[in-house]
Order: sequence, then C-alpha cells, then structure tokens
Amino acid sequence: MMKQFTMTANGFKNALSKPMVVVRMSAHAVALVASFTFLSMSSMVATAAEAAVNINRDSPEVMADGLAGVGIAKAYRIVEYRETYGPFESIEELAEVNGIGSATIERNREQLVIE
Repeated sequence: MMKQFTMTANGFKNALSKPMVVVRMSAHAVALVASFTFLSMSSMVATAAEAAVNINRDSPEVMADGLAGVGIAKAYRIVEYRETYGPFESIEELAEVNGIGSATIERNREQLVIE
C-alpha cells in the first residue's frame, strides 16, 4: 500500500505551509526514513555532548567519559586540583595536574572548555 506524504520547508504538510516535495512510498519505506532521521539526530546530539567538557564544572565521571586518555583517577585529580587552587584560568594550566601532560591537552583541546 502506497501513501503520499507532502514535505514542506517546515516538515510535513500543515495548513499554513506550501508543499516543496510530494513523495509516494510504502509504510516500510516511511519507517526506514523515520529511523534514519532519528539516528542522524541522535548522533548529532551525542557529538555535541562529547564536544564540550568543562574542567571548571564537570564531574570526574563526565571528564573521564569525554576526554581521551583521562580515566576516572585522573579526572578525580583534576577536580582535586580545581578544589584546591580554584577554577582553571587557562587550558594549559591543566598540565599542572599530576598525570596530565601536554599530549593529553593537545589530544583533547577541542573538547576542553573553561567557564
């Protein structure tokens, strides 16, 4: 059984929008398109979440999950340093934490945030 769907600039057809594309497809094809769209949006959200690790606010668990080469023990050392010396003023200051070197900082530079 074929169904007709009308796509508009704002999504599926509604009373206020003009059609951009009219597509005829089976219910199975609709399910595949919906699944692909959901997976694409899920990966974008996951990528965004992985992109930012705030070393001045995030928990050790978040840091361990989001930073390459930083396990839970190093993440706890980052939090301990932060609690002892106050918020990090630069990403480079992270090198003061025992076990965090310049290679780890460079590997994670795009994910690291200080706010």
